Amino acid sequence: QVHLVESGGGMVQAGGSLRLSCTASGRTSERYHVGWFRQAPGKEREFVARISWSGGSTSYADSVKGRFTISRDNAKNTVYLQMNTLKPEDTAVYYCAAGFYWPAVSTTDQYSYWGQGTQVTVSS
Repeated sequence: QVHLVESGGGMVQAGGSLRLSCTASGRTSERYHVGWFRQAPGKEREFVARISWSGGSTSYADSVKGRFTISRDNAKNTVYLQMNTLKPEDTAVYYCAAGFYWPAVSTTDQYSYWGQGTQVTVSS
């Protein structure tokens, strides 16, 4: 079992930045990949970014490429999502998730463990 806790959400004006953290506890010795997803009110949960266990592979949704950066520090059992040039359409609850597969396209089905989410609100 891997327990995930997100932090770093908040309210920011358009053009601003936030850094989200996802800290794992429990069976952290397992080599899990981590993804970030987000869900806005009335919408489905959507993929944002993911990073492999080693940190050597990453991928991003087209909507955040060039603005968001995912990274990880395995010594701290923490994955980060640096979000720059935020837009009102980035407003959502952001979730991190851990899984053991790396398919060509990242979906929610790929992940076994989920955090409780952190709210990000971007005002115009």
